[in-house]
Amino acid sequence: MSSATTYQAEDLGYAADSLEGISEKTLTIHHDKLYVGYVNKMKAIAARIKEMTQTGEGLDLANQTESELRSLRLGETFATNGVYLHERYFGVMGKSTEATGSLVDAITEKWGSMETFYRSANATAMAVRGWVVLAWDTHLGALKLYGGDAHNQGGVWGSIPLIAVDVYEHAYFIDFGSDRKAYLEAFWKNLDWSKATKTFEMAKKLDFSK
Repeated sequence: MSSATTYQAEDLGYAADSLEGISEKTLTIHHDKLYVGYVNKMKAIAARIKEMTQTGEGLDLANQTESELRSLRLGETFATNGVYLHERYFGVMGKSTEATGSLVDAITEKWGSMETFYRSANATAMAVRGWVVLAWDTHLGALKLYGGDAHNQGGVWGSIPLIAVDVYEHAYFIDFGSDRKAYLEAFWKNLDWSKATKTFEMAKKLDFSK
């Protein structure tokens, strides 16, 4: 079992020059610098919190206006979600596969068609600043699209990310400038539905709906 203090960044899992429309330069900077940077920051924050917990240093000074622990706890959720969302983002790309399987069937059942799903997901991507996530909401026992402006804003506890789309400008500006719509088209072209479906099958087992 891993811990936040010993967590290791995941390899990309495919050649950085293998995606259609998303360049090797973009992918290398995004993965090797930004994502790995979030992993390192998550580890550093976790180590400091562990130290404070063990020694008691600064705990009596904790308050909701300004304190080291407050800053650490806020940074913890930003860095950790930055790690997990990026792993889901990189993890579902790699090779384009036909949109088939149980996840596609569930999407079609909920949204009526894949075309409607893509339209809704892309519209959400144009409406937020950071992330669009197709998730399995364990409380509803259903698929949900969620969007957020930051790593630690817009997420819903109890929801398992299946597909995460990074819509921060760093994900596409080198290749597409300000044309986010063109980037979204490239993202879907590079999606490996078999990977997303595997996560979906596991997530469905965590169903706490009433």
